[in-house]
Amino acid sequence: MPELPDITVYLECLQPRVLGKVIDKIEIRNPFVLRSVTPPVSTVQGKRVLALRRMGKRIVFGIESELFVVVHLMIAGRLRWRTPEGKALGGKLVQAAFHFDDGVLYLTEAGTKRRASLHVVHGEDGLREFARGGLEVFDASLDEFSTRLKSESHTLKRALTDPRLFSGIGNAYSDEILHRARLSPLTLTGKLTDDEVACLYRATRDTLMEWIARLRADVGDDFPEKVTAFHDAMAVHGRFGKPCPVCGSPVQRIRYADNETNYCARCQTGGRLLADRALSRLLKKDWPRSIDELDR
Repeated sequence: MPELPDITVYLECLQPRVLGKVIDKIEIRNPFVLRSVTPPVSTVQGKRVLALRRMGKRIVFGIESELFVVVHLMIAGRLRWRTPEGKALGGKLVQAAFHFDDGVLYLTEAGTKRRASLHVVHGEDGLREFARGGLEVFDASLDEFSTRLKSESHTLKRALTDPRLFSGIGNAYSDEILHRARLSPLTLTGKLTDDEVACLYRATRDTLMEWIARLRADVGDDFPEKVTAFHDAMAVHGRFGKPCPVCGSPVQRIRYADNETNYCARCQTGGRLLADRALSRLLKKDWPRSIDELDR
């Protein structure tokens, strides 16, 4: 799922292409992607894009007449930009298309599960229903970060990815943040020392800023075409079994439902292997308890 760094770069690339431009036409190729009926999507046609913003992991287009188009890409949704000289996109991947005089912005979604969504709402009151209340870490002081982190008792992994607590952080970047902070994903928020909270605060801001810069440099003046949660330059996310860039130990994982958490046992848990719900139950007494035991 595109997270804060990905959405930030999307917005930066959208700005010169659509800001101040008139939406000549909106095509809804898959009716399921449109999740609102009032006001109708047709009211946006012929109106100018006045603003772009991020709300958590959502992209918001501010339109004339106090209208807003809210796009949530979810896991497999992506934005594609094509100029008139480029090849138009077709097929089942295209869910919607925004036509401008110098290009088309496509909303695509891979796979069979249709989770990406598009809403049209009127006024700031209509937009407010999408506000989850998560703290914007770049705007927050250490004290504000600490207060929000400890406002509920959760594991660090769950706290960082809870949109009611923190804005725009998901599965991928939470793994990277916790690795940089050298903290276990299963540590409870209430058990952190002040020094550990300060370390996590710095790691959160530094990791997100670093990846915004990386993605920005990768895209250059183009439009993002390969938005993914997996990058070779990541320390642990999506790198199960590969060496940790800090200590060289194999990256470990915890799998649950459709997600997995990646971490380094040496750097983050004092060498202790965290129980994988599926594999540890299968192996029972044969499940290794430490990275050293695993090596043996």
